[in-house]
Amino acid sequence: MKWSVVSTLFFLFPIAIANAKSTEYPVTVDNCGSPLTIEKRPSAAVFHDINMTEMAFALGLEDSMVGVTGITGWYKMSPSFEKALGDIPELAPKYPSLETLIAAKTDFFFAGWNYGMKVGGEVTPETLKPYGIDTLVLSESCIHTNKLEQGASMALLYDDIKKLGVIFDKQDEAAALVEAWQAKMKTVTSQSNAENNAPKVFLFDSGEDKPFTAGKFAMPSAMIKAAGGENVTDDMETSWARTSWEHVATENPDVIILLDYQTASGADSLKTFLEQHPLMKHTNAVKDGRYVKLRYEQLTPGPANIQAIEKLAQAFYPQ
Repeated sequence: MKWSVVSTLFFLFPIAIANAKSTEYPVTVDNCGSPLTIEKRPSAAVFHDINMTEMAFALGLEDSMVGVTGITGWYKMSPSFEKALGDIPELAPKYPSLETLIAAKTDFFFAGWNYGMKVGGEVTPETLKPYGIDTLVLSESCIHTNKLEQGASMALLYDDIKKLGVIFDKQDEAAALVEAWQAKMKTVTSQSNAENNAPKVFLFDSGEDKPFTAGKFAMPSAMIKAAGGENVTDDMETSWARTSWEHVATENPDVIILLDYQTASGADSLKTFLEQHPLMKHTNAVKDGRYVKLRYEQLTPGPANIQAIEKLAQAFYPQ
């Protein structure tokens, strides 16, 4: 069955995609509340950041990619990621410039606000459109341009994978991935729901004066909930932002997630800092040594979220 949608029907996306088998172009998907129409299957795509690139790999889009951006400037590639990347070049180690994307003859860019693009910056969907570059915005990042009522959920990942499946005519592959992920999440959730006293969880990304962490609209909040925990910074009406040590210590987390950028300092330096902090050293998590190390791609929307949630559930409920 073929699926074709015009802009006036883009709101039907979640229903239409569920029954689709292949894509008929032009096709329209929701893009942070606005319609994005793709005239033909992209053949020169650029994916920003390791998490979004892993979405591309999961769907087998390597042949449609001319490059990636925003990886080595922040952290090291894992051997498995580097192998999957193969000959696909990294066009920019951090944020790409408009010139870089045009020079690569890009026809599709998958990025997000604060994931390769900045609101009002040089590279945005509006600045790229005149050069024939369609931009899909990472759903988790829509909070920076849209007022959202619901916090983060696993649907952020599922919906982005489905949209990529529609755009690249990989709907069967996308549906299979989501079905497998949902089955795993059902198992984890059923096990964690059987336990009592959900542990309080704090994610420590970076920062000494004020910790950088995940708020209500960031993927880790959804992941912590799926694993049976409670994010102590879920009251922050944002995605990724800074809070105070006083607030975190008052919440007294039982478990602390350490974001491991796989750099020289890494997660171990975060652990050492917490153990010496005048407030945090008295929290349950630090006193009991309950830490979970997770990599960047495991905590930002992408396929690695699923295994990370399983790891969190085991840490929350070791028995």
